[in-house]
Amino acid sequence: MTEEPTTNRRRFLATSLAAGAATAATGPNLLLGQAKGANSRLRVGVMGLSRGKGHIKAFLDVPNTEIAYLCDVDDNRLAAGDNTMKDKQERPPEKVTDFRQILDDPEIDALSIAAPNFWHAPATILACQAGKHVYVEKPGSYNPYESFKMVDVAKATNRHVQMGTQRRSYPGMIEGMARLREGLIGTLRYARCWYANTRPSIGKGQVTDPPPELNWTLWQGPVPEAPYKDNLVHYNWHWHWNYGGGELANNGVHSLDIARWAMEADYPQRVSCTGGRYRFDDDQETPDTCYAVFDYGTFGMSWEGSSCHRRKPDTPPFVRVYGDGGLMEFSSANYVAYDEDGKEIAKNTDPPSDVPHFTNFADAIREGAKLNQPIDDAQIGTMLCHYGNIAYRTNGSVDVDPSSGKLVDHPEGEKLWTRESYRPGWGV
Repeated sequence: MTEEPTTNRRRFLATSLAAGAATAATGPNLLLGQAKGANSRLRVGVMGLSRGKGHIKAFLDVPNTEIAYLCDVDDNRLAAGDNTMKDKQERPPEKVTDFRQILDDPEIDALSIAAPNFWHAPATILACQAGKHVYVEKPGSYNPYESFKMVDVAKATNRHVQMGTQRRSYPGMIEGMARLREGLIGTLRYARCWYANTRPSIGKGQVTDPPPELNWTLWQGPVPEAPYKDNLVHYNWHWHWNYGGGELANNGVHSLDIARWAMEADYPQRVSCTGGRYRFDDDQETPDTCYAVFDYGTFGMSWEGSSCHRRKPDTPPFVRVYGDGGLMEFSSANYVAYDEDGKEIAKNTDPPSDVPHFTNFADAIREGAKLNQPIDDAQIGTMLCHYGNIAYRTNGSVDVDPSSGKLVDHPEGEKLWTRESYRPGWGV
């Protein structure tokens, strides 16, 4: 079983946990756990303005909500995000490069995080300590240690933290899950997930000076200092282990969350993962082809990703759930079910929308509504991705204690449980 990381390896997040717990117990933020009230105006700041522009669009459709701050470490993206807000609300948002300026504003209710994965847990922890509620994009954490600690801090500070696996709020998905609970296709035995794309090569990057519009030091944030490489920012960091978790933690988390929701699954007992970088010879470290299997003893799940070869005309669904009496397929927004003979027996065609998920987040803050994807449950799904990546990067499989989520007798996996160090100064 995994032991707690040593002090020098956890100084960043462990000190954050202690400070957050102390603040929650002794400071005025204790009162912030109470709902604001249904008619209260919600003031938010959005961090990271690529996917963050989707956050802006959704929040603008949530009644009585003001986007008070926009934040990005790239001046061009900050300007583009600001342009998205043009004439959208009476008071334009303030533009900042450092998200901590948002946390310093006592009138801000929530931070909405759409920065890279390695920022998710640190920014969430700092926001919770500052008394802010948090909407954080998937996967929510860069490694298992961060996953557990951000959950601890959210609980200690009594903050609402919603993760951006937004299908938890899609009406079509909710209906499909209800039909499964009713026994539409009988006892559930297995769930399969797929992802296919035709991403191009990222090439061979060159170490050079960062562009003048980018604050490279602040972009790296908690990650130890490294030279700027010209094929890394703003998206290809996903494919480098120092910054991201490959396609499994990028898109796999979405479909695995649907499978886990359908199967009512928590931590597995064993995870296997294999694959490779088959399509291109370039700087990408993570696999372009990957197959992960999750064994729960009485049922199972799997995820297959092919990010650089779509394999047309093969068009598997997003998620397929198998029961004794048929199967249910989930698209990215709804479902269709078939009996054992392949006859369609139920269907939903509702379109996708992020707005219900952001509305649910706002309702939790203002009225005490239950979050559809609270961070403690969400991170169980994220841990499936972390287990898969650890298995891939070590001997191909890991055993897990289902009661705790910790690894069982896996010294090599322990080395990937957290970073060896975080950038000095980012502890609280």
